[in-house]
Amino acid sequence: MNICVFSSSSNAIAQVYVEEAKLLGKLIGEQGHTLVNGGANVGLMEIVTLAAANAGARTIGVIPERFVKRSLASGNAHEVITTGDMQERKAKMREISDAFIALPGGFGTLEEILEVLTLRQLDYHKKPVVFVNTNSFFNYLLQQFEHSFDEKFSKEIYRSLYFVAKDAVEALEYIAGYEPPELDSKWFIVPEL
Repeated sequence: MNICVFSSSSNAIAQVYVEEAKLLGKLIGEQGHTLVNGGANVGLMEIVTLAAANAGARTIGVIPERFVKRSLASGNAHEVITTGDMQERKAKMREISDAFIALPGGFGTLEEILEVLTLRQLDYHKKPVVFVNTNSFFNYLLQQFEHSFDEKFSKEIYRSLYFVAKDAVEALEYIAGYEPPELDSKWFIVPEL
C-alpha cells in the first residue's frame, strides 16, 4: 500500500515529534508499505523518509521544481517526482497514494490534509484520512471541527471521514482495517430546481 504522510518541514521542533515520525516510518517499512511524502530533506519529512527506508520501505518524494533548485530534495528517497508547482505536487501525491496520514505540521501540512479530507467529503476518493495526534498537537483543530458540527456547518456523518490516532501504531491499525463509510448528499437541504 502507498501511504502518504504529510508532515512538518521544520527542524526546530521538539524531540517528541521526531520520535513519532521515526516510529511511523519504521512501521511503514516493517509492514511492507511504500512511503509517499513531500520529498524534502528537512523536518519530519526527512525523518520519516530515513526511518521508512531503513526499515525496508520504498520511498517516493514528490517535490516542486523550485524546491529542487534550492537543494531541498531528499537524497534518501528511492524515487523523486518533480512537479511544476504545489498544486501539481498535491494532485500527484493524491493520485499515487492509498491512504493519508498527517503528522504535526504547519500551514502546509494542514492545507494538505484538509484538502484530502474535503475531497473525501465530496466523494472524489474513498481513501482513509488519519491525524496522528502526537503531544495533543491537533486538539485545537479538532475543537474547531466540533464547533463546525455543533453549528451545523458540517454534518455528523463526516465524523466518519477521518480518524484521530494517538500514535503511529494506532494510525496503521486503522488503515489496515479501513472500510469506507457510505455518505449521503453533502448538503443539509438540496435546493429544488
